Amino acid sequence: MKYDLIIIGSGPGGYVAGIRASQLNLKVAIIEKADLGGVCLNWGCIPTKALLKSAQVFQYAKHASQYGINVGEEVTPDFSAIVNRSRNIASQMSKGVEFLMKKNKIDLISGFGKVFRTAKLRLRKPMGTRLFTRRNMFFWLREHGRGNYPIFCKTGRRLSVIAKR
Repeated sequence: MKYDLIIIGSGPGGYVAGIRASQLNLKVAIIEKADLGGVCLNWGCIPTKALLKSAQVFQYAKHASQYGINVGEEVTPDFSAIVNRSRNIASQMSKGVEFLMKKNKIDLISGFGKVFRTAKLRLRKPMGTRLFTRRNMFFWLREHGRGNYPIFCKTGRRLSVIAKR
């Protein structure tokens, strides 16, 4: 398969860039080594916010009498239920990203991608390695690392920024 744009990582920058490129009629693939949505959606920002919301609700329930509400028995947290709620929210959002990928006809490739200076991209998968070479242009995002990379796409002689963190 030949692609106009290959994005490494399906985090908030990667999947948004892929959707925009697809809307510009480019053939797009996203390489992801783990769950769709990247670290932010699956392990960082979103699950953390869900845990913080549970802690906030617990505090409200503990001090409900200050709001004129009688709760009754002692309020206790159920930590396994709190963690399950957090994981379910992350899973639901990851499925939403998967839906967006299908809707925008973006190919998802499971594996670990690495870009070389020779304009080649190596994909390591459990069942072997595959090498992509440049058709038009590919670029990548790095959410948690060095640099702030814009996503470029070459169409004819024009180089356009299609997404930027």
